[in-house]
Amino acid sequence: MIKISFFLLALVSQVNAATDRNYAGVKQFLADLQKNYPKTVQTFTLGKSDSGEDIVGVKIGSGEIPNLVVGTHHGNEYGSTEVALAFAESVADKPLNHQTMYVIPVLNIPGYNSRSRHEMANGRYHDANRDYPSPCGTDGPFNLKSTLALADFVREKGIVGSATLHTYTGAALYPWGISTHDVKTEYDELFIELTKTATAHSGYQFGNSTDLLYPADGTFEDYAFMEHGVWSILFELGYSHSPSQADIDKMIERNVPGLRDMFTSMPSERAEKHAFTGKCEARMLGLDRRDE
Repeated sequence: MIKISFFLLALVSQVNAATDRNYAGVKQFLADLQKNYPKTVQTFTLGKSDSGEDIVGVKIGSGEIPNLVVGTHHGNEYGSTEVALAFAESVADKPLNHQTMYVIPVLNIPGYNSRSRHEMANGRYHDANRDYPSPCGTDGPFNLKSTLALADFVREKGIVGSATLHTYTGAALYPWGISTHDVKTEYDELFIELTKTATAHSGYQFGNSTDLLYPADGTFEDYAFMEHGVWSILFELGYSHSPSQADIDKMIERNVPGLRDMFTSMPSERAEKHAFTGKCEARMLGLDRRDE
């Protein structure tokens, strides 16, 4: 099991604790991470959000396989931010062989600062994880600069595997997660192995997103797999949108090792057969609870 370093524990215990951290604190964490691990960590800017702020991430390692972790599509899910930061620190301290890991702890900056699920653009609030192209519908696509910047990044960097971090169900989920009963992919056995590996430490459920949670059209996970063949896994971390510091510590302890193990066993190339060939079902559209 990977142990969380004294550097991470010190940062988490600062006055600006995880439950109170704002985006300035996230950026400071990443800057400190680069300072403490100059040989393995480099900060980068994904792009600007609709609020005009830079979306900052870290590039860790220099391997030939580019993988990705993204936290906080939904701004109220601050627990996902903390797990992303802890994972970044863990990989900085011990990089994954043959991998370049990109970690973006906060995609929805204004939502994160206000602890609000949605992100505003052009005078309207949008659900960032319903803003991607989808075969069965979408709120977008790309009403938000943040989601468009992430989609461009995945294409430009040739991302192979991804983990998007949310709260609060305790599950690891794979495509398809859209409004259909045709949920099988050509790679269900591999997705099962990846999510089983990812949840070995946490004891979370794992399975198909539509079957285990509910159908949600326009999500990053289905888009990344459908468009590029990215091995995309959605994590529902913990059991609350408002975790205490003790809850967050437990989420980190249980999920950082699983993320490391999953990426270690991730394929080195994208999926070849990733088109959706099933049938969308309009009567399933109302099943999206929009609370994950």
